[in-house]
Amino acid sequence: MTRAKEPWAIVLAAGEGERVRALVERRLGRHVPKQYCTFVGTRSMLEHTLDRASRICPANRIVTVIARAHQPILPPHGALRSGIVVPQPANRDTAAGVFLPLAYVRAADPDATVAIFPSDHFVHPEEPFLKAVRDAMTAATELRRIVLLGAVPEHLELEYGWVTPGRDLTANPPFRTYTVDAFMEKPSAEQADAARRRGALWNTMVMAGTARTFWRLGLTYVPEVMVLLERLGHAIGTVREADVLNAIYETMPSRNFSRDLLQQAGQALAVMALDGVHWSDWGEPGRIERSIRRLGKVPDFTPGSGSPSGG
Repeated sequence: MTRAKEPWAIVLAAGEGERVRALVERRLGRHVPKQYCTFVGTRSMLEHTLDRASRICPANRIVTVIARAHQPILPPHGALRSGIVVPQPANRDTAAGVFLPLAYVRAADPDATVAIFPSDHFVHPEEPFLKAVRDAMTAATELRRIVLLGAVPEHLELEYGWVTPGRDLTANPPFRTYTVDAFMEKPSAEQADAARRRGALWNTMVMAGTARTFWRLGLTYVPEVMVLLERLGHAIGTVREADVLNAIYETMPSRNFSRDLLQQAGQALAVMALDGVHWSDWGEPGRIERSIRRLGKVPDFTPGSGSPSGG
């Protein structure tokens, strides 16, 4: 039997953290994007995410996309010294944010299977979360679909995207994978309640797929982004790489990965429920506080009065 190739991971760490900016600035006296902040324990959100990714694949197969403007505040302790770090020249929304690091994965391993991790999420406990990621990677390879992890709703969160599972795709699986019937972004309370009763899940934006599947869907739904990244792909590893990266971002259009691709590509997607895990997108101060209190700890800030230490 041929040994399966090692998978890859992409860590998305280029965001500015605008919704928690005031909380951070009150404590630090300056803005630090939340992925570089330590909200609980001794590690930043980015370090937690990189640690999770390193349990999925070797460190040299982790590609981290950061904002070029964040390079002066990168942690000095080596958290980003392994793997590939891609500084994004400018923010062009999430389609470019996902496909830019994928271009580097593709250049190294066109047949890669990839897990994608946003760097501003809290998950507990980690073991069942990581098992779900591994299962999603297996399913994505077998089904040739992008597999999303959907968190079981704990309340009627109106700022998350919701995903409604459809038919079961796996006849005799060790895990259940479903088609995607519908997406819903920022629903009303009534819509969220109805979706929850239908079994809808929160879209975590943690996902898995083959590089070929991601790229094919990108060419279909955001071709104006992909034609530029195809140019970069030919230059990666050459003396032209930096110049081409700068040049393509001068005309890179802003496209949203969820709205412009996922919501349009339902037949090419699948969803898997993330059972037994507390998941939260820490993009809002109240969510950070609730998760920390759920761990039985008392945060050293409140949403209206302070913030965590910087990275």
